[in-house]
Amino acid sequence: MFGFMNKRIQDWLADRRCRRTRLVTKDGRCNIEYGNIHYSNHFAFLADFWTTFVEIRWRFVLLLFIASFTLSWFIFGLLWYWIARSNGDLTWQNQELDHTPCVDNVDGLTTAFLYSLETQTTIGYGGRALTPFCPGAVALLIIQSLLGAIINCFMCGVILSKISLPKKRAKTITFSDMAVISPKNGSLCLSIRVANLRKTLMIGSQIYGKLLRTTVTPDGETIIMDQVNIDFMMDAGKDNLFFICPLTLYHVIDKSSPFFEMAVDTLHKQEFELVVFLDGTAESTSSTCQVRTSFIPQEVMWGYNFLPIISRSKEGKYRVDFSNFSKAVPVATAHCAYCFHNIKGHHHHSRDGHDNQGFEVIDINDPPNVTKM
Repeated sequence: MFGFMNKRIQDWLADRRCRRTRLVTKDGRCNIEYGNIHYSNHFAFLADFWTTFVEIRWRFVLLLFIASFTLSWFIFGLLWYWIARSNGDLTWQNQELDHTPCVDNVDGLTTAFLYSLETQTTIGYGGRALTPFCPGAVALLIIQSLLGAIINCFMCGVILSKISLPKKRAKTITFSDMAVISPKNGSLCLSIRVANLRKTLMIGSQIYGKLLRTTVTPDGETIIMDQVNIDFMMDAGKDNLFFICPLTLYHVIDKSSPFFEMAVDTLHKQEFELVVFLDGTAESTSSTCQVRTSFIPQEVMWGYNFLPIISRSKEGKYRVDFSNFSKAVPVATAHCAYCFHNIKGHHHHSRDGHDNQGFEVIDINDPPNVTKM
């Protein structure tokens, strides 16, 4: 019993380690760190300060928003306090009977801070007002007004840019949790699904993949992340996808494919990561965005095919059943790609098909054995 539990724990740790070392997470984030960067290179981020501010986290943006206004109010409050003190306007200073202050009712640090806040935010309660007898105070008023406008424009621009980032549009594009390998149109194919959750189209959509793996060159050089191009296509082609409904894209496993040497019993023992990219332009905002996801060997199912999710109702409307988006059923599939192409009979598979049981127009008496991914 203890041996069985120990094996289960070891398998769980191995699976967790494998999932943790993936380069691209399922939601598209890159799992990479940069080290030993020369100190002078850090100033490059300050030179491109706009991109730096737009890309930092929201918590830092809010901190910057609060700090920029609060510090500017306080610094100018000190300057107004200095002008009042220089002119003898403070309460503890001995003022003459005919004394004319630079700013009415600014007689301490607190009132100077309040006047600075009212000036920069253009509140103007009327209790404190500038008099025309101090040229330095007039110049300071102009400087604070201009600087306050600059801070307002900059912070509004940063917040609007972060809200309208194209990566937010990518959140409404989703991939299937798993990839499947099965026969399709007389070829052995690796298939994935992608769906646009919004009704607005992605214009000029293109999808492609990169297979990342560690290879050793004939010269003995070890390449940690060797990249191999993986072409995905549909029956209508691979460019300018009509992305109005979920699409099933496939990669043909032929002799030029890196999956050709793999088999059903060796697939999960491989060490690779299939990164899939989808590029497109949002129809509503005309902004270009990229969606990424990845599949590791444990997320590729050999001998399975996706369930259908698109159907036509009795009213003539096309409907999409997202409950079957990441579900697959087993199908007869060759043991390996070599067998499929070279051994007669291995390419044959069931032609019964699997109907979508989610709509009224479909009647299934014997539902297939569904495997949820």
